[in-house]
Amino acid sequence: MIDFSSHPLYRRHTIDSAMSSLWEFYKTRFLTLFLISFVMSLIMQFSSTLIDLSEMQSITDPQEMLMKMREYLLPMLAISLITLLFTTIMHYYVLYNPLDQGNNILVCIINSLRFFIPYLIVLILLAFAGSIAIILGILALVIGAFFAALYIFMIYLFILPVMMVEGPNIGHTITRSITLSHRNFWSNMGWSAVFLILLIVISIILSGIVLLPFTGSFMKVIVTQDVESAIDFASRPSFIFLSAVVNALTLPLLPIFASIIYFNGKAGEEVQVPGNDFGEQGRGVRVEDLYARPWSDDNREKPDND
Repeated sequence: MIDFSSHPLYRRHTIDSAMSSLWEFYKTRFLTLFLISFVMSLIMQFSSTLIDLSEMQSITDPQEMLMKMREYLLPMLAISLITLLFTTIMHYYVLYNPLDQGNNILVCIINSLRFFIPYLIVLILLAFAGSIAIILGILALVIGAFFAALYIFMIYLFILPVMMVEGPNIGHTITRSITLSHRNFWSNMGWSAVFLILLIVISIILSGIVLLPFTGSFMKVIVTQDVESAIDFASRPSFIFLSAVVNALTLPLLPIFASIIYFNGKAGEEVQVPGNDFGEQGRGVRVEDLYARPWSDDNREKPDND
């Protein structure tokens, strides 16, 4: 069994050390992660141009609109599967390449395939449970929906690291992801929120920079009034290339942070109470030990004097 304790991301983290480790790992393996993300983004951007959303604007009949959406279902499903496949590959690379340089990108592609189907099944179950949680959050309060979405995102972060480190058992992955995410629950929620906000802000800024040559001003980037013109430049090769570059800069951050938050929880499990001797039977602290009087020199048994 592979010892992950030597992984550069394996340690107890604070929010500062987590972000520092993320940035350091990102810089060290930037080229490979960028190339994987760029290929994925290029495929996604090109595939999205095959879906002509401009036709939807002229349709007023709900039944006809539904039929048109069914035509888009298969291409959108294909794009989603490709995205999940590349996500699986990146997670495997982040987890295993630092431990063995022999785990190059080709090896990672082959070895990560056995996790793809279990990962897909777990995501379907998580999406179903997440939809119910978000609906309940909306019924309670609007802010409850945001809390539910963040909660589902937090659990999602643990799925692939748990599966790839501890085995592709679906039941174990679900229970283990929930267990680790609930240990230090508020810290995990807070870290997930900070990471998600940073990711959204960075993505918006970079996307705005990419759109600037095609719109002419930042105001047109923020407020898009002409949908047809937006669809028109979105199909241009230059825009597809630049969008793929922007996505490739941000996509590697997710598997790195997911590994950090997983290793933080796993390392926390291995921390023992200082001075606690578990003995040969591996027992922990007894309840009566918590209420016992402090042991002092006066309580020690004195040797018999002959």
